[in-house]
Amino acid sequence: MKFEDTVYAFLKELGHFDYDVSGVDLAWDLIFPDSKGKWKHVYVTKYRRIFYVSHIDGNSCSLEVAPKKSVQAMVSFGFASYEDGCDDPASVWGPMIASASTWLKTVRKDWVKANMRMQEQYPLNRRFGIAPNSLIRASLPDIYRLDKELGKMKSRKFIRLVEDGYFLKEENAIVESMTAKDYFDYCRIAYIAGRRKDDYFDESLSGREMYKRYADGRHEGLLDIDENSKQEFSDWIDGKHPKRASGGHPWEIKRGGNTTHIDLSVSRPHFHKKEGFKVELRGASINRLKETIQMFLGIYDACLPISIADPEGIRKRLLAQDNIGIIPSYASLHRANQHFREDQYVYDVLHYDDLGRYKRRITPFITWEPLHVLKLKDI
Repeated sequence: MKFEDTVYAFLKELGHFDYDVSGVDLAWDLIFPDSKGKWKHVYVTKYRRIFYVSHIDGNSCSLEVAPKKSVQAMVSFGFASYEDGCDDPASVWGPMIASASTWLKTVRKDWVKANMRMQEQYPLNRRFGIAPNSLIRASLPDIYRLDKELGKMKSRKFIRLVEDGYFLKEENAIVESMTAKDYFDYCRIAYIAGRRKDDYFDESLSGREMYKRYADGRHEGLLDIDENSKQEFSDWIDGKHPKRASGGHPWEIKRGGNTTHIDLSVSRPHFHKKEGFKVELRGASINRLKETIQMFLGIYDACLPISIADPEGIRKRLLAQDNIGIIPSYASLHRANQHFREDQYVYDVLHYDDLGRYKRRITPFITWEPLHVLKLKDI
């Protein structure tokens, strides 16, 4: 049978099995063994009359299939040289489609038995799960420890503020009136307090000068207004000042990527009231959180109103009361914590193989996400 006909037949058979709905897309999650017993994970979506077939735990080009018309490789973001089968999809997908079709027949015969086999045999290093950070910290001697990096004194001080309810009192983060100079003074304290070992700061510089030197640079006009005028700052915050631009990052006081920079933001505490200003730090990535906490404590010690994003979560991280996300070997660590729900308290992730010789010790404590159960449609 021609490769194209094999694909058409596979998709026709797959249509008899349960699927999920995402918007107007239909989706099938298929985990199956190939002819050598190696497990594969394929995801099929159908948008209108076109099918898209993706190899989740591999590096094969995806397929775009118009039933009875065409089967062609899809190149992801133009990186054809990094994917297999772009020039000859039949060479890669032919055996995989054949194995997937065989698996559908197995599921037809006894879907409970087939899915039980999949649940038992699908490799742990290709699954998502969560593990208690306390166990990870106690097991992996070289793992990064936020509490040690920050130091006992500062860690305890921050934890005490959370437990004493500091962050529950709105007035602790609210400034009644503010100028651009006031904001730059905040920045100066933050820069000095959060300084890294490899940072050089000229402490003779004003806050404005430090902001110009170390912030993102796209200030949206903040550097152009009268820094001593309360009215101009108020108008700028409210988007009414003629020098207020858009599309910048005025609050990014320490440069970084989308998830690795530090913000010191100012906003109105209440959307419908143009009164007061809330000042808040945000820098949750593992390699910036120490700096961010130090900045917070420096501003707090200066007796200035200040808050920090997710203080309860930071307390959990300092005490290892959060969870570590376990992600599949094929998944990137970048932003992988976003895969997990907020109530799972996952801020950092590891690949299962990173557990090394401690796998046996830690595995019983991992809560694995369920694998999709494949069965025929009931209706």
